[in-house]
Amino acid sequence: MTSTQAPAAGTRQTGLEDGAAAAAEAMARVLPSDRTLTPGILQTASDVDPSGWPTGAVATLSIGAGASIGVLMRADLADALASAPSGGLDLAAAVQPALDAAAVALGAAAGAGRSLRGPDLAAVVANATVAVPLMAGTDTAAVLLLTASGSGTVTNLPSGDAAVAALAAAGLRGVELLHGVAMEVTVELGRTRMSVRELLALVPGDVLELDRAAGSPADLLVNGRLIARGEVVVVDEDFALRVTEIVAQTNAS
Repeated sequence: MTSTQAPAAGTRQTGLEDGAAAAAEAMARVLPSDRTLTPGILQTASDVDPSGWPTGAVATLSIGAGASIGVLMRADLADALASAPSGGLDLAAAVQPALDAAAVALGAAAGAGRSLRGPDLAAVVANATVAVPLMAGTDTAAVLLLTASGSGTVTNLPSGDAAVAALAAAGLRGVELLHGVAMEVTVELGRTRMSVRELLALVPGDVLELDRAAGSPADLLVNGRLIARGEVVVVDEDFALRVTEIVAQTNAS
């Protein structure tokens, strides 16, 4: 992203600026990010340098032939998805809730997203009508791309409670795409530290003292992150965990 100037007056199209702003606001609320995202200043697609964005996703819009909504993402999200315990998540599936939310803000429905890289990503940028950077503080974390239909207009924007309800429904539909993704769940009784010499000296029958007292709750971790705590029980001769506490993200981090 090389510029934060709004498009020249001659490039503006009826309803398109308001539509892009509404879509960017909706997408910023749903897009995966470890920081709060806020829409930046409306730009033309020519202000976007596709070489600075390694990946993205795009989906068609129901408001007219050729209309689409897209998002460019930084490499850190793509890397995080690729390292998921299930063997890697497709970026388009992961950002589908954001694409759906942006579409609802435009009074439309989004099709299934497809991931973008290389020439495909550059082509989508080149064909886009407007772009809106999504800012995390002073950093551009993502870019929304809106390609207008042949009429060049975006109409029928929802408002009030109807818009909020539609946005929530779109977010839920997108999240459902991830419900079948398998995640590695680990129960941890405790930890200890040992030197390499001590590890090499281990033999069957040795007892390792952990950093947790007997009877203390065990930790439930998902992909290495603390999610809950509970007590170890036995169910049909197998160990199990009875959850006693859900750990808030602020505490877990």
